[in-house]
Amino acid sequence: MATTLIQGQLRTEFGKGAARQARRDGKVPAVIYGHGAEPIHVLLPQHEIELAVRTANALLDVKVDSESHLALVKDVQRDIIRQSVDHLDLLTVRRGEKVEVEVNVQVEGEATPGAVVNLETATILVEAEATHLPDSITFSVEGREIGEHVYVSDLDVPSGVTLLTDAETVVITISEPPVIDLGEEDEAAEDEAAEGEESGEGQSEAPSEDSSADSE
Repeated sequence: MATTLIQGQLRTEFGKGAARQARRDGKVPAVIYGHGAEPIHVLLPQHEIELAVRTANALLDVKVDSESHLALVKDVQRDIIRQSVDHLDLLTVRRGEKVEVEVNVQVEGEATPGAVVNLETATILVEAEATHLPDSITFSVEGREIGEHVYVSDLDVPSGVTLLTDAETVVITISEPPVIDLGEEDEAAEDEAAEGEESGEGQSEAPSEDSSADSE
């Protein structure tokens, strides 16, 4: 996992008003915590943070004054409407230290024709060195048949990564396409339409006697 260098500054003003002003200035409020140390409140550049958090479990090297803080992104708070980053929680880590994180599962390949691939468990818990966390775990369903299940124990992980989610947890299922039930109302409507078409066959319009008399 690549480390992103971020230049931050200590946050000296607090409260909702100060936080809003910081965001208007292109800064993201964040807190760095962990290893029993006092939390450090900082402001980080908005644009660089937006790019960094596109990667799950992003690892940041935050420079504040003369100190460097290696930290994992643990929580991202976003604006409900704009989805911009409003606040970050950063967990201090050390090189070589093992941490537990949730990792996304990605599916690739094509199962047998007509089969539906269902991702039942989107993330799994793993343990790995903080500087060697996998971005995701990929599983190929190429050629898998209907009725097959993929379990956590079937996943391949990089060296040094330990799966912590229960080995019998179902991750992916291969199933038949769902059958769409039209329901009794739709069937009744179809029968009624068919009866209407049958009753209308062979009928033709003819002028009435009154209309014939008028025309004379």
